[in-house]
Amino acid sequence: MKFAASLFFASFLVFGTAAGGPVELKIATVVPEGSAWMKEMRAAAADVKARSGGRVAVKLYGGGVMGNDRQVLRKIRIGQLHGGAFTANSLAEKYPDIALYGLPMIFASQAEVDYVRERMDATLAAGLEKAGFVSFGIAGGGFARILAGKPVTVTADMGGLKIWVPEGDRISTAAMLALRLAPVSLPVTDVLTGLQTGLIDVIAAPPAAAIALQWHTRVKYVTDVPLMYAIGLMAIDTMAFSRMEPSDQQVFREVMGAVYRKLDQASSREDAAAQKALLAGGIKPVVANSADVAAWRRACEAANADLGSQGAYTPALLATLQKHLADFRRNGGIVRQAPAAP
Repeated sequence: MKFAASLFFASFLVFGTAAGGPVELKIATVVPEGSAWMKEMRAAAADVKARSGGRVAVKLYGGGVMGNDRQVLRKIRIGQLHGGAFTANSLAEKYPDIALYGLPMIFASQAEVDYVRERMDATLAAGLEKAGFVSFGIAGGGFARILAGKPVTVTADMGGLKIWVPEGDRISTAAMLALRLAPVSLPVTDVLTGLQTGLIDVIAAPPAAAIALQWHTRVKYVTDVPLMYAIGLMAIDTMAFSRMEPSDQQVFREVMGAVYRKLDQASSREDAAAQKALLAGGIKPVVANSADVAAWRRACEAANADLGSQGAYTPALLATLQKHLADFRRNGGIVRQAPAAP
């Protein structure tokens, strides 16, 4: 009986109240304070509180004060936090298929991404929720590009250099190994220090992220090859989310869904602007050797297939993605409306 009472009290502390009362959701991210994302989230939090009549409060922790993505997930597991804003690869341990869009060199353009996402976002969101996390839409982060202190035009240029891969990211690690490069695993929060100290020499990151996290201050060249498509999303523990009244859950979905649609619509513009900002800031553009790019693509295709056989994602879902891509390319990039959901 004492154990049951203690468990109830712990639950009360974690979620702020017993079921039916006010709920506080604690959400953390490495996204810097003052960024567009944090401004949008703070406005959304105020909207949720107002529309729920004060029954739901959202407390945001920005700038990595709660640690990197892996640490945030650990704190969610023990109830210290209830959600976070993550990159897809950070959630792959919980739901591997969420990293499907980020398979190396699977997309060649933003138009391809848009076509596939219109047809597959709902499937991935449903899978993530089944795995224990409620999401509210995906915000595109643009294509990761090679950023380095020396020009990278061919694979040989990266020989002996230390290439950053995100901590726990088996997909990026497999791609680097397939290219016979030397990956160095670090959490996002340690990348700037890694560049400053020489622990890493090369990163692959979307320009907007490189600027927001100040990584661009430690590199001199950008190779404009779309390596991997990055996405971000908010994920909240389903148990914490279920503590809200159903009407408040709907409010939360509406408000956060609208924010993520807005962020996603702005992402391609921001990616283009960030690329221009890199060049305006003195970072020099590099044109990769076309033969090497073709070789990179072949190596990544083989690594991607191998990862599927190891359970890094559901092969049938990749086959669906590839079918959509084939349809798009067969029609010369002409976008056909996605079929209505049944």
